[in-house]
Amino acid sequence: GDAQGRVYSFEPVSAPDARLLILGTAPSAASLAAGCPYAHPRNCFWPLLFDVLGEPAKVQAAQMRALLLRHQIALWDVMRSCVRSGSLDSAIRDPEPNDVGALLDACPQIERVLLNGGAAYRLYHRLLPGLCGRVEDVQMPSTSPAYTLPYAKKRAAWAPYLMPLAEGRSQ
Repeated sequence: GDAQGRVYSFEPVSAPDARLLILGTAPSAASLAAGCPYAHPRNCFWPLLFDVLGEPAKVQAAQMRALLLRHQIALWDVMRSCVRSGSLDSAIRDPEPNDVGALLDACPQIERVLLNGGAAYRLYHRLLPGLCGRVEDVQMPSTSPAYTLPYAKKRAAWAPYLMPLAEGRSQ
């Protein structure tokens, strides 16, 4: 971020054949430092995806991105930038949306948007009202360690949306 604590999102990970879009709020301090989304060691995003998609977990950013592309998953954030002190979604101020509509245009097979946590869901509906109803959007339990639902319950909620992408590859 800049001197005012403005945080900027990463470029989207996507390919034209993407079928699912996962949107977070904005990168955490740990993610920005690592140059990779969901890099906080206690965020279960990557372990959960590798687990449900049936692949051995990798910790390199390039292999994480490859996992998404292999399984036709696009990944981005609702916000292009925001002012945030620390990494908690409750601290977000002055949010500017990403052009998610342009991403959906570029990936016409996306049939569902998964919002990673309540803040992402609320921001998506507030900042991008024109997209609501264009494709189905679903609020998912946050993979952040700040959301203390047990891993097994997070996995159970995410798995039905991710499993078809794993099965689609094995045919």
